[in-house]
Amino acid sequence: MINERKPKIWCGGDYNPDQWEKPVWDEDLRMFKLAGIDVATLNVFAWARNQPDEDTYEFGWLDEMMDKLHADGVGVCLATSTAAHPAWMARKYPDVLRVDFDGRKRKFGGRHNSCPNSPTYRKYSVRMADKLAERYKDHPGLLIWHISNEYGGYCYCDNCAAAFREWLRKRYGSLERVNRAWNTAFWGHQFYDWEDIVPPSSLSEEWRGPNGRTATSFQGISLDYCRFQSDSLLECYKLEYDAVKKHTPDIPATTNLMGAFKELDYHKWAKELDVVSWDNYPGLDTPHSYTAMMHDLMRGLKDGQPFMLMEQTPSQQNWQPYNSLKRPGVMRLWSYQAVARGADTVMFFQLRRSIGACEKYHGAVIEHVGHEHTRVFKECAELGRELFELGDALLDARVKAKVAILFDWDNWWAVELSSGPTVALKYVEELHKAYDALYKANIAADVVSLEADLSGYDLVIAPVLYMIKPGIAQKLEEYVSAGGTFVTTFFSGIVNESDLVTLGGYPGELRKLLGIWAEEIDALLPSQSNTIVVRNPGDGLQASYACGMLCDLIHSEGAEVVAEYGEDFYAGMPALTVNRFGNGEAWYLATSPEAAFLQDWLPKLCASRGIAPLVASAPEGVETTVREKDGTSYLFVLNHNAEAVSVALGVQSGVDMLSGRNLSEAAELAGRDLWIVKLDR
Repeated sequence: MINERKPKIWCGGDYNPDQWEKPVWDEDLRMFKLAGIDVATLNVFAWARNQPDEDTYEFGWLDEMMDKLHADGVGVCLATSTAAHPAWMARKYPDVLRVDFDGRKRKFGGRHNSCPNSPTYRKYSVRMADKLAERYKDHPGLLIWHISNEYGGYCYCDNCAAAFREWLRKRYGSLERVNRAWNTAFWGHQFYDWEDIVPPSSLSEEWRGPNGRTATSFQGISLDYCRFQSDSLLECYKLEYDAVKKHTPDIPATTNLMGAFKELDYHKWAKELDVVSWDNYPGLDTPHSYTAMMHDLMRGLKDGQPFMLMEQTPSQQNWQPYNSLKRPGVMRLWSYQAVARGADTVMFFQLRRSIGACEKYHGAVIEHVGHEHTRVFKECAELGRELFELGDALLDARVKAKVAILFDWDNWWAVELSSGPTVALKYVEELHKAYDALYKANIAADVVSLEADLSGYDLVIAPVLYMIKPGIAQKLEEYVSAGGTFVTTFFSGIVNESDLVTLGGYPGELRKLLGIWAEEIDALLPSQSNTIVVRNPGDGLQASYACGMLCDLIHSEGAEVVAEYGEDFYAGMPALTVNRFGNGEAWYLATSPEAAFLQDWLPKLCASRGIAPLVASAPEGVETTVREKDGTSYLFVLNHNAEAVSVALGVQSGVDMLSGRNLSEAAELAGRDLWIVKLDR
């Protein structure tokens, strides 16, 4: 568990008493007790309050609040307050200010406003973390450290330029290797001196391309700058992590991630977190399967270890174009969706609404009216009561899956920095298409890195595996040869880790495994489409399906052709192949199909591998997953529909832990309600 002093699913969230006068504090504590709030995240943006000038530190308010919360049985997730630097620092030390993509030096203001390679920022942020840890190391209310907040944002200043050159020296060792990795012979870009290298921005190699995507003349340069900036921010985190761990080695530390956040390679970050935490903010129209995939991605960052839901809104957000309310029951349902997929906490931003600035209309447990007689407060209090009654039953329970989907930040960056073949290709969307097909079939899937141990999975899916890093092709060959089933798609196996094309024919290093050769890649306009014609339809597969966006023109080199294109000059060429390799098989889907194809084909493929749905029959809009602990399985069944539905559990039976109801065979599940079924052994 996260901390043995709070052996239950935590219920709480961000609390900012530094924004309020003291008379409000006691009223907040009264309502926390009513709502079942047992953990509060403090001090996230209090740097200016804690350090009014270079040499002065004032923690009196924090001392008082730490003591008050502990006396009331509320534990503390203590932030280091370094997410936004104070005004005096920007005025006195301008090196702390970021330079933006267009080369403009920022003024004081905003958030994520510090250069990660500023010596000033690193000096004072580490000093703050050190002072906080030294001060509160023995405080009984301290449960976990919250380092900074939602890291992100790139900088292009001179400090970053110098640090980038040093990063490149360590990565490549010589300018000759840099020139080779970036193919600088193109356009006469050879670098003669390290000082010739500048950050890729609108002043040098990059510009804002179609759909707001960053376009670049040299993908290798831009790709390495993404890696460098992610590493730079990670180094800032690690410096603060080391500072607090020096005083509190037994207190876990984390920082809040943001799901599929493009700027940071969370697989590298997760190695430095004691527990993964993340902030979940879906819109009213976000597919439930996408939110589920984000939970699974966060769980997969540390090999299935339970994670923290650090933030969600109890009602509405403030920063989306249309900030709809969560309908009655939705906050509870989405909270349990997180728990179902591995969360051991349910926490909110925020506990009391701010009265001014950009988040004053962001939802909170305590609304502007200031009392407990609101719909939102009552729903939060009911959830708090349930989480208290669940106790430690679900803590540390693991989600088990026989299917893995491979997610890789380098691939994401490289695919969307590419100057072709289409702006319509979006890496995360392609992964979600496969995930959604499994989700709708109630088949569990892990979302894991290329470094993950694949031996426990019967099926591994890697959509758009464009970049093949060293050792990956061999790893996949060994997995399939040992009996695994591997699926990849169009635009895979094209380049190496430097985004240089692997010569000898696509899909490069995957060619032997897949038993195909891709000669050309056709990019279709949004108004165009082709068809996938299945050679032997039936058993759940239709005769044909629509496809589009990209169509690889492939030739079989030993692979069996399962489906072919139906139209255009490449009609009759393979569209779906399978290659027997060792004791397993490797599939190649040469185009982007309509959703119906994946919804028909992937469950059929799972069935052929003995992978069954978690429930026998679940209507559309019903989500299922299982967590296991000490030999006991807990089946979550969540109804995202507003109306009641009938769900067939098949041969499974057990007791719903929330209602005490005995469940077996088919039963009615109310709209926006759920079961947590402790299954009979």
